[in-house]
Amino acid sequence: MTSQALDATTVFESLHPDMVKRTSSTNLIFSGILFLGGIASLFSGIQTSDHTLSLGLSVVGIALVTWAIIRLFIRSKEIVYLPTGSVANKQSIFFDLKYMDELKKVVTTGNSGVDLPLKSDSNGNVRMDVLETRDRRFVAVQLLQFVPYMYSPVTSVYYFTGNEAAAISSFISNCVN
Repeated sequence: MTSQALDATTVFESLHPDMVKRTSSTNLIFSGILFLGGIASLFSGIQTSDHTLSLGLSVVGIALVTWAIIRLFIRSKEIVYLPTGSVANKQSIFFDLKYMDELKKVVTTGNSGVDLPLKSDSNGNVRMDVLETRDRRFVAVQLLQFVPYMYSPVTSVYYFTGNEAAAISSFISNCVN
């Protein structure tokens, strides 16, 4: 159960020492299946004598091969929390500026016992970037504020593990729902 603040640019650019990027075997296999399906569709299109069917199979084949290549480059990596082996998910949650003080208190202290019910917006002047494992044993949080044309960091990146991470994760879930 530790919380730690690091001066990093953003949550998504820096990684905690217990986090590692690795190749996702599931996404790799799925991309391979899409690629093989696309190749099979292209060859079937070439073998078919019906011009309409041939054109349709070729278009489907090209689309599947393209989708597989894009998935391979974009979704082949995942971030994993080493102590538990859980995969982390990235999200950005937006809030109204009036919640800034309460959000700062939650992020800097790890105390999710805020009196006001904080509800997220579809867009807002305050953005909370979150990197959270699926098992809720690790959470990285940072607040950013919209200053004309961009979001600027308001807090450092804070890392929470153990019960503190579970509490912050619960707080985040309550804000989004």
